[in-house]
Amino acid sequence: QVQLVESGGGLVQTGDSLRLSCAASGRTFSNYAVGWFRQAPGKEREFVAAISRSGVSTNYADSVKGRFTISRDTPKNTVYLQMNSLKPVDTAVYYCAAERANVLPSTPTRYDYWGQGTQVTVSS
Repeated sequence: QVQLVESGGGLVQTGDSLRLSCAASGRTFSNYAVGWFRQAPGKEREFVAAISRSGVSTNYADSVKGRFTISRDTPKNTVYLQMNSLKPVDTAVYYCAAERANVLPSTPTRYDYWGQGTQVTVSS
């Protein structure tokens, strides 16, 4: 089992930045790739970014490329999502998820463990 806890969400204005954290406990976190997803009201869960076990490989949705950066701090068992130049369309609940296979998929069903989510609201 891997337990994931997201934090860092909040209410910001267009153009602002936020850094989300995903803290892990339980099994060795370095054995898992980690993805960030988001879900807005009435919409399906959407892939945002993913990072490999080693932190060397990353994958981003086109909608966030150049604005968001995913990183991981292995000794701290934490993965971060730095979000810059935020837009109202980025408003959603953001979830982190852990994946054993280390293929960085964009499909939510490929992930094994999920956090409870953190709300990000971007006002215009």
